[in-house]
Amino acid sequence: MRKIALVTGGAKGIGAAIVRELANTGYDVVINYLTSKEKADALVKELSPLGVNVFSYQCDVSKEEEVDKMISYIESKLGTVDILINNAAVDISKLWNEKTSDGFRKTLDVNVVGAYNVARRVKKGMMDKKWGRIINISSTNGINSYYPVCLEYDASKAALISLTHNLAIEFAPYANVNAIAPGFIGTESELEGYDEEFLKSEQEKILVGRYGKPEEVAHLVKFLVSDEANYINNSVLRIDGGQYGA
Repeated sequence: MRKIALVTGGAKGIGAAIVRELANTGYDVVINYLTSKEKADALVKELSPLGVNVFSYQCDVSKEEEVDKMISYIESKLGTVDILINNAAVDISKLWNEKTSDGFRKTLDVNVVGAYNVARRVKKGMMDKKWGRIINISSTNGINSYYPVCLEYDASKAALISLTHNLAIEFAPYANVNAIAPGFIGTESELEGYDEEFLKSEQEKILVGRYGKPEEVAHLVKFLVSDEANYINNSVLRIDGGQYGA
């Protein structure tokens, strides 16, 4: 029986690359999205010839009742979730005098509380099967790369790493919980809004001399959810090309 993967924020960027990788590897995949319906539908259509089950579901992961409905729907259609990729995130980049507590709260609600909500809901299924994988997509912004214009995002990604460690203990010994911390990944949303001088200076801090590709993050996800990674747990894996400085 094929394993079932849920990718939150899976309609575009890194999330879409993960969806493609998992579907091409032979997993059934559910694409969670909030506003990107057209991209989610296009991704379902693209992957339908693969012969695996792929469908999309609109849900605000920061809202517990919506998460409950989404997981119940997945369970009725496919079964319990085996693999959870917590990728849904918002990044409100504004100057200090433009920031608000509401924006800070929204960032934490989606990026941290959202990951908790979904993990909480899939736990029983993983414990019953005595197998599971959770991967939280954090960021080097939560480790040692700091940008005050996105301080809410940075704080949320640091909190997601802390959540990873606690979930690993809570889900042991049956489900492995890890975090991936990408550096600069060349998605449309990642590079949008920055001037060329800033992007050039950031690229010079990357030892391999280029930005990462969403597919490279997806390759790491594929490995971590495989049986070859059975002994990797409670870890934070950077994928940043050797990025240094901030």
